[in-house]
Amino acid sequence: MTDFTLTDRTMAEPKQFDVGCTIEVSHTFESLHAHVTLDGDIKIRPGDEVIVHGEPIKVPYGEVQTFRRIATVKRAGWLEQLWTKISGRAEFMELLEFSFSERSKL
Repeated sequence: MTDFTLTDRTMAEPKQFDVGCTIEVSHTFESLHAHVTLDGDIKIRPGDEVIVHGEPIKVPYGEVQTFRRIATVKRAGWLEQLWTKISGRAEFMELLEFSFSERSKL
């Protein structure tokens, strides 16, 4: 079951809003990643878009750094949300590989 109801989504939420965020960037031998955490209890749903503003971030090799920025969250409409869910499931199935061949013995 989903937490989506048409009246809740269309009446209560703005289509776009700004929010503070924390960005953690790791550029080490063990990990190369960037994670964005939005302030508050904001749920990102299928089709929503998050744009982080500011200068490009460059972290030297061997370091992990944290930055504060402003992000704009753009909410997807119900049709875009539905399309994202359907196409996402189809694309996920492309990642699966099935084999129905017989086992060969060595």
